[in-house]
Amino acid sequence: MLVDNGVHGDSRVQKTARSAAEAGWNVTLLGCSPDNTEQKWRIGDAEVRLLPMGGGGSPGGGAGLKRRLVERGGLPLALARKARRPVERAQVHYWLGKEGDRAWRRLEPGLWNYERAFGKVIDELRPDLIHAHDFRMLGVGARAKQRAAEAGRTVKLVWDAHEFLPGARPRRDNARWLPAHLAYEREYVPYADAVVTVSDALADLLQKEHNLARKPGVVLNAPAAAGDEDVPDLRELCGIGPDTPLLVYSGSSSPQRGLDTIVEALPSLPGVHLALVVQDPSAPHIQALLRGNVHAVPYVPAEQVFRFLQPADVGVIPIHHWPNHEIALITKFFEYSHARLPIVVSDVRAMAEAVRATGQGEVFRARDAADLARAVRAILADPKRYRAVYDGPDSPLPGWAWEAQADRLNTLYQELTTS
Repeated sequence: MLVDNGVHGDSRVQKTARSAAEAGWNVTLLGCSPDNTEQKWRIGDAEVRLLPMGGGGSPGGGAGLKRRLVERGGLPLALARKARRPVERAQVHYWLGKEGDRAWRRLEPGLWNYERAFGKVIDELRPDLIHAHDFRMLGVGARAKQRAAEAGRTVKLVWDAHEFLPGARPRRDNARWLPAHLAYEREYVPYADAVVTVSDALADLLQKEHNLARKPGVVLNAPAAAGDEDVPDLRELCGIGPDTPLLVYSGSSSPQRGLDTIVEALPSLPGVHLALVVQDPSAPHIQALLRGNVHAVPYVPAEQVFRFLQPADVGVIPIHHWPNHEIALITKFFEYSHARLPIVVSDVRAMAEAVRATGQGEVFRARDAADLARAVRAILADPKRYRAVYDGPDSPLPGWAWEAQADRLNTLYQELTTS
C-alpha cells in the first residue's frame, strides 16, 4: 500500500491498511518520512514504513526562483510570480507538444523522488497487489508493476483516486504544476487493474476523463467502528462546561477550508465557542485565529475521532467553492454524522444536497459569515430535530460505516488476485 504523506492524519489510508490486515492480507504501508530516517510502526496488524525522500523540502522543488529573485534584491515576490508566468506557460506548451504525457519529466521532475524512495523497497517486498493512494503513487505503483512483469511476476494495481485532479487547486504557485501532474496521471492510469474513489460523482468524472471501460468503485470516507478505549474530553480541553454551546471543526486548516468564516461569525453568536481540531494547533495561522472563545486542539487517532467530537453541539464544514469540494462527502461529514452532530455546511453541491435530503443540518452561503451564524442559530434553537435523523428508521448511518467499505475492498482484492 502506497501513500505520498506521513500517514498520520490520513484516516482513509489508516483505515484501509488496518481493515485489509484484519481481513487476512499481509499489509505493508509505505509512506514518506518527515526526515532522513526510516520510521516504522504498526496500525493493527499492518506494518507502516515511512521512507526517507532524500534531500529536504517538498518533491519537485519550485522555491529556487523565488529565493534568487528576492535574495539578490530583485523583483518583489508578487511581481516575481507574475513575471515568470509567461515563461512557465511557454514551457508547458513546448513540452506537452514535444513529449505528450511524458512531458511531466521536464515540467515536474521532482516526481522522480517518489520513485527513488519507493521503487527498490517495493521490488524487495515482491507484492501480489499494490494499492496506490492518490495520483502521485499511481505512477510509482505502475512502474513497480512493469518491473515485476519483466521479472516474470504478476502484480495487480488498484488506484485509489482521492480527488479529481483536473479540479484540484495546484499545490505550488506555478503554471507547470497542474499540467505536469495531469500528464503524469494520464500516462499511468492504463496500468491500473481497478480504480476506486470516494464518491459516485467523482467515479463518473474519472470514467469520462480517462475513458475507463468500467466505472470506478466507490469506497466512502466513512468512520470505522469506535473502540472502547478512553478518548480525551473535548470540552475539558477547551476549558468549558457542558452547557456552553460548542461548534467544532475537524480537519485540514488550509485557506480554502474556510476556518476564517467560522471565526468571523462568532461575534454574532454570543456565548458560543469553537473548537478547531487540527494537526498542528501551534501553527502560526491557527494561533492567529485563537481568542477567548476559539480553541485549538490536536488530532486524535482515527478510530477515536467521532467519539471525540460527540460533546460538541454542531459540526461545521465551511469550505469554499472549488471543483473537488462540490463532488464528495468528505471525511469530516461522515465523522460528524457518526458523532450524531447537526451539521452546518457551505453550499457546495454534494454535501448541501445530502444535508437537505436527510434534514441533519443547515446549509449556508460559502464565505458568508452572517449566513453561517444564521444556520448555527437555527440548529441551537432546536437541536433535537436535527439529531433525530440519526436514530430514525431511515437513518443513513449504517450505509455510512467503514465496515461496509472494507468489505468492498476485500472483495475487490480477492477478485484481482484470483483472476
